[in-house]
Amino acid sequence: MNMEAQSDHPTALGKNAPIEIHLMQAQDIARWDSFVNSSPKASFFHRAGWQAVIEQAFGHKTWFYYAQQEGQIVGILPLAEIKSILFGHSLSSLPFCVYGGVVANTEDVKNALDQTAISLAERLQVGHLEYRHIQAQNPTWLSKELYVTFRKTIASDEEANMLAIPRKQRAMVRKGIKFGLCSELDEDINRFFYAYSSSVHRLGTPVFSKKFFRLLKETFAEDCEIMTIVKDDRTIASVMSFYFRDEVLPYYGGGTIEARDLAANDFMYWELMRRAGARGIKVFDFGRSKLGTGAFDFKKNWGFEPEPLHYEYRLQSSKAIPENNPLNPKYQLFIKLWQRMPISFANLIGPHIVKNLG
Repeated sequence: MNMEAQSDHPTALGKNAPIEIHLMQAQDIARWDSFVNSSPKASFFHRAGWQAVIEQAFGHKTWFYYAQQEGQIVGILPLAEIKSILFGHSLSSLPFCVYGGVVANTEDVKNALDQTAISLAERLQVGHLEYRHIQAQNPTWLSKELYVTFRKTIASDEEANMLAIPRKQRAMVRKGIKFGLCSELDEDINRFFYAYSSSVHRLGTPVFSKKFFRLLKETFAEDCEIMTIVKDDRTIASVMSFYFRDEVLPYYGGGTIEARDLAANDFMYWELMRRAGARGIKVFDFGRSKLGTGAFDFKKNWGFEPEPLHYEYRLQSSKAIPENNPLNPKYQLFIKLWQRMPISFANLIGPHIVKNLG
């Protein structure tokens, strides 16, 4: 856990009580998460547990800042540094997460946390500082239109949720049901990792380590659910989902080579939606996708409308916004080579690459 202190002296802003900026320590975790749970602007990716996950899984240094007034947390900003020869030097909130950035009760608190992050970025001499906001917050920073998110209200009634799915996609869900697919909840990551690593290898994408997924499950416990789709005791597909307040977010998932013919991915997301609605979850967050990709089209087919994500960049030593994503033409040869690599070798070296992408 990062124990560095930011300042011993409160900084007075305006007529409000003095704003103090501190780094989260072990004794602050409960207060931090209490603030996250009560703030409508916060997300699952603002939870304190991400500090331990990022540091232990990837070895990156983190700074989880909180603002305090009169002994109460009034704002937070989790940050992590990635320093890579191949992919650059960045300070982000947060890498490996789709949402992040500042959560603050007032504009003064937001400004104080922004300035803290800018000062840290300057001290570290990073290429850029990045926030992953759902709503735009810094109009003077650079941004790019690359990612969207898909969120939709779901009902507690199973039939209502089924009928809300457009007809063609509903037919795919029913196809999976007719094949006799079943869902099972797992406490370990083994079946999930088998399905996930098979899928990303076919896409030509480096795989995350088993340690990363194990840490996610251990850290977030019942709020991190693994659901595996099986047929005749064979693993067909699996998804790791996060629960936060009244929302569910399927975050990592994949299927074996059989999944497409069995409509297993269609069945899997329906089954997650069905289970979530039955337990009173109100929002199904399909997560982010890049514009112009198959994942984007798949989620639109479910009747979800894309909402632009506002990833904001403040350049330090860099001259342009980074383009570390598979749509960048310079990575196409790498993707083709990765797809031809034996999966055992890909799973061995993939974590050493992907940890620097963020």
